[in-house]
Amino acid sequence: MTELILHAVQVRYGAHRPVLDLHGDIRVPFGVMTALMGANGAGKSTLLRAILGWLPLSRGTISIDHQPLARRRIAFLGQKHLQAAGIPLCVREVVEMGRYQHVGLWRGFSAADHAAVDAALRELDLVAVQGDRFGELSGGQSQRVLLARALASGADILLLDEPFAGLDTSAVVRLAHAMQDLAAAGRLVLVVAHELELVRRYCAQVVVLARGACTQGPPATVLTPQVLDAAFGLAAGAAGSGEGRPS
Repeated sequence: MTELILHAVQVRYGAHRPVLDLHGDIRVPFGVMTALMGANGAGKSTLLRAILGWLPLSRGTISIDHQPLARRRIAFLGQKHLQAAGIPLCVREVVEMGRYQHVGLWRGFSAADHAAVDAALRELDLVAVQGDRFGELSGGQSQRVLLARALASGADILLLDEPFAGLDTSAVVRLAHAMQDLAAAGRLVLVVAHELELVRRYCAQVVVLARGACTQGPPATVLTPQVLDAAFGLAAGAAGSGEGRPS
């Protein structure tokens, strides 16, 4: 199975103490949806930004089966939406933004670009709303549009930072199923999530960060009272029930 491998990764800002300091490997497989969990300050967002190459490593390596990431296409879905910027774009125009990296300064969209956008809209079930104003969509729809934009780029590594935040139950379920489908098509889908029951239900693998160490594997073996207590300081009973939201 193809894997993203983070080996002994450390990230620090200047001479300050590391903001992420892993003492072992994190292995994230392609083909399944993987959750990244940990308390505030554990380094989840830092880890995503290190994979993206936005933060330099002070130690360690990030690779795909020990080969460089340089030729992989990586897409990032953060917590901020384009609505906040008041950009008056329709759904299709937002998804087309994923193709900009393929379009030269003087070249318009090719047939291949249009086909990639059409395919992304179909895969995320957005064809019927492609002419709607993006800023007027629900939170769940807008997240699926941003996923479609990432898909249109041709990315096979999708990194999502708390995509379920603020969504109602039906939107969460629909988005989670869409992410599962994207992973099942052979992509790597790594999602920062806090909701224990959601992770147990939809993620095949979990990585839990705690004080420089990580525990990883299927939810049934990782999301134990002992691991959750070490990561979040939860009482064993609460952790085992799956209630609440570690933060």
